Amino acid sequence: MNGDPRPELASDKDLDDMCRQLAAVVEEHGLSVATAESLTAGNIAAHLGKAPNAGSWFCGGIVAYTRAVKHSVLHVPDGPVVCEDAARVMAHSTATLFGATLALAVTGEAGPDTQENVPPGTVWFGVVDHGTAETEKQVFSGDPEAVLGATVEHAIHLLLRHASGRRTPSSTGVV
Repeated sequence: MNGDPRPELASDKDLDDMCRQLAAVVEEHGLSVATAESLTAGNIAAHLGKAPNAGSWFCGGIVAYTRAVKHSVLHVPDGPVVCEDAARVMAHSTATLFGATLALAVTGEAGPDTQENVPPGTVWFGVVDHGTAETEKQVFSGDPEAVLGATVEHAIHLLLRHASGRRTPSSTGVV
């Protein structure tokens, strides 16, 4: 241990292992997966795309980095884009656009400066699983790179849990 107070992040190998597990589960259950990413700028999709047989279950992803893209492409309503409603709408729009049975959306602020009135490290996740949306808020600590890494890892965990039929206990609600 080097005294670094940040939590240990998953390595690329660990993330790739999780994606291999996800690939096996989604293929077993006949699921299709899509993503919408803001904060993570396509990093989740990049990991999913390296998984086995990704071309048969990973529909694709949207990187909606700007507010304008979130509003015009993903139909996020006017107002804050780092919030529960934005994550839910992003996930629903992604599921619809790609025809995916399982869609994940992330929107957040890595810091150190923020454009929204939320603390750095605030991330909202939206998951649409067979048409039902769940959202979850996390606040990760560390520098922007640590927040990005924690967000990617948590997103892949959420996909794996949903694909396996388990829901997250900290979900804020079903819509």
